[in-house]
Amino acid sequence: MKIRRILATAVAAAVTTPALMLSVTPAFADEKPASQTQEKPSIAELEKAAAAAKAVYDDAVAAEKAAYAAVEAVMSDTTPLALAAAEAKAEADAAGTAKTAADQAVVDAQAAVDALTDEDTAEAKEAAQAALTKAQADAVAADAAKTAADTKLEEADKARDDERVDAARTLHLAKQATKAALADKEAADEALAKAKEEAAEEGEDDEDCVPEPKLTTVVKGLPSTVVAGTKVDFKLRVTNGTDKTMDEVFPFAYVHATDKSGLNDLDDLVHLQWASGSSSKWQNVDNENYMDPISSLKGGAHVDVKMRLAVDASAPAGNGVTFVAGDYWNDNGSCGGSPDLEGYEFLIAAKGSKPVKGEATPGPVKSNTPDVKPQSASSAPVGSLAATGSSDATSQLALASGAALAIGAGAVFVVRRRKAGSHV
Repeated sequence: MKIRRILATAVAAAVTTPALMLSVTPAFADEKPASQTQEKPSIAELEKAAAAAKAVYDDAVAAEKAAYAAVEAVMSDTTPLALAAAEAKAEADAAGTAKTAADQAVVDAQAAVDALTDEDTAEAKEAAQAALTKAQADAVAADAAKTAADTKLEEADKARDDERVDAARTLHLAKQATKAALADKEAADEALAKAKEEAAEEGEDDEDCVPEPKLTTVVKGLPSTVVAGTKVDFKLRVTNGTDKTMDEVFPFAYVHATDKSGLNDLDDLVHLQWASGSSSKWQNVDNENYMDPISSLKGGAHVDVKMRLAVDASAPAGNGVTFVAGDYWNDNGSCGGSPDLEGYEFLIAAKGSKPVKGEATPGPVKSNTPDVKPQSASSAPVGSLAATGSSDATSQLALASGAALAIGAGAVFVVRRRKAGSHV
């Protein structure tokens, strides 16, 4: 429900920059000067882009699958290059065996020559020498044949390995392309989903939500003064004052603080957390999102949400305000929420100060018209400031209330229907 974010932004801006109050309406107007307007792609264009991204991704997946199959095929021992390498290996082995035999023949022939004596005939000596010469020639030929076979084997192995490396490289590139295409597809899908969500929030396809003053949010136990460096626990009571069950109720809380001058915000030094009644786990409230929804809040029933406000020890003395509200969403599509923001002011005391008794009291930020109706942000009243309570906080906190009022309490319910299950 984007309107709460707008309210939170306006509150913070008004507290830190009071002059902004003079131009709240144009800041939230639907039309901007041409020099500041940035064309957004239409949903149709985003759908086209998402479809194109999907097509690229599908092609990349197919290419990766084909590359994987190619790797499996090329790793087989039955490819032409693998068979050629196997044949070259056999020839090299045979050449190696032949060379070994030829070398042994030379050794044997030389031994025969060396064994000749003076008693041997000239014919025997001549025959032995001839055998040695032939064995030596055969060994030279066998050595050359082995060298040639080894060279052929090396070339065949290289050709086979190069083919496999090329296939593996192609698969790697295909995987990278698939990864990049998936990222593009997810980005396109996300942009489309966001555009559709924004369109739904802007009411292009749904009815407006309605104010429900009987859905109340009340802060209980928040001290009127919080000492820097401490934490204080309190609770947010959400009550369905109607006689009908609300299927989902979304509590909302926002905290803002400044120093005593009201010119320097302390938002980074104040922290708001929440926990459900049955849980001891604390979760941060980030000033934009609702807390987890309360399911099926019956008419007349209430639920307490545990809250905790922590102020950093480095925080100077100053002023703070916590705004609370609530919205509901029913399974049948009906929705609405608190017509007013409740503002609970508190003082921030410097570290080491003594705690001051007393609770923060509410000062609702209300419309100055008795009949609150949905309206656009651009038609919200400007210039009316409402105080949020009667504490000692400076007028800067009144400006925070004025910011919400300037947008218009009724604007809280302008076109904020959401898709079921969405908590934004």
